[in-house]
Amino acid sequence: MINQALRWIALAVAAFSMILFLASQRVGVDVSYAGSPGDDTAAATLGSATATVPPVAEMTRLIRASPVVRLPGAIAQWDTAAVDAAIGDSGLRILVAPPGVDKASEERLKQVEDADLRIIGTYLSGGDYTVGGTHLVDWRDQFSSGDVTNGLLLLVARLRDQPTPQTVDRFRWREPTAAETAVVAADLRSGGFHRAGGATLDAAPGDSPAFPDGRALYVALPRQRSGEPVPEYGPALAELFPGTPIVVMYDDWIEYAGPHAADFAEIAAVTFYSRAANRLERDAVTQQQVLAAYLKQVTDVRFAGLFDRPLPYQPVDPWRVARPALPWIFVACVLLFVTLSMRPIVGPAKPRIGDFVSGTPAQLAALTALAVEISALTDQRSEAPLARALITLTAAREALDGGLPDQHIRALLRTAEAELDQAARLLPYRGYRPAEYLTGRLA
Repeated sequence: MINQALRWIALAVAAFSMILFLASQRVGVDVSYAGSPGDDTAAATLGSATATVPPVAEMTRLIRASPVVRLPGAIAQWDTAAVDAAIGDSGLRILVAPPGVDKASEERLKQVEDADLRIIGTYLSGGDYTVGGTHLVDWRDQFSSGDVTNGLLLLVARLRDQPTPQTVDRFRWREPTAAETAVVAADLRSGGFHRAGGATLDAAPGDSPAFPDGRALYVALPRQRSGEPVPEYGPALAELFPGTPIVVMYDDWIEYAGPHAADFAEIAAVTFYSRAANRLERDAVTQQQVLAAYLKQVTDVRFAGLFDRPLPYQPVDPWRVARPALPWIFVACVLLFVTLSMRPIVGPAKPRIGDFVSGTPAQLAALTALAVEISALTDQRSEAPLARALITLTAAREALDGGLPDQHIRALLRTAEAELDQAARLLPYRGYRPAEYLTGRLA
């Protein structure tokens, strides 16, 4: 009986001290990050499907006459020697179609029974299998040069019931020559934009909220030749234009160089290409469409506070009445109430990211992508846990870049996941708790 009375007295004192504590403060200012001003229509308008293919009979005749048939407009490239060696004497035949075929043409492609492997753009299918890129290395090969060698080798191995081949990174950078750099730099100095022959980007976009002062330098290059070294303009131009954001497009692949590149470039690339890869593989897209969608993603990352932005200002709480002991009284009473109640405190759900994503960099990228999405939906209740999660993710990124022990980084990621889980619980939408989010993305 005495225990029960003490418990309720402690609760009453805690409530009274909290009310007195809140009443003794002036009205404060609630400051948070502004919402992202990015255009949501950029990704929705990405790509088109208007290309056509010949009749089924014509394609059947062609594929019977040749083991590889490239229809007009096809862009896929591969290491012929490696793929031929993998096919061997199996007689597998490849039909290559252009990107952006319409529904009727896609159905006609499926009706060509003699075609064992079909490629639409850089999207691969054969038998009951489909193959698509899952890593930045795969996407860079596909979208910079149309190279699908690794995907073809994997698909051939599946169709022939052979072991999974080793993935080989065939992409190679080279330092641009002085003459190449001079031509690009001259255009950037005169108009902030360089377009090489064959590129489809007509003009540089206007000022974009993706970058601090809205301005950046843009370089548009055509699709690269598969197997040949690609000039890496980013570092060279960054030396000539220090402190200036530089965006270099190799066909549909985008490289960023300049301020805060280490903080956000990889995160922005992973989140953008993981969402847009399926459409970029199959649909006909212009560099203008790809760049607009990419800048929207960078804007979302930037306005989530992951780089280039200090934490929201938190004003000091001015006291009308000096009662510094009230918080301590409140804490003591709550602890007494909990102790007397003898009830376990149930915390947030145990982090589960390790059940879905392996590898510390991948876990960091997954949680960062989730934080970006939650930041667009956050309200006053969920701002605090989201801000704490962003701080912890930034610390994890710095720890990863600094080569700190993996155990320390994973501890930070578990803390960030718990904060994101708490923020997601406070949202009026379902599917944003880490476990639900990752399950949906991997389904």
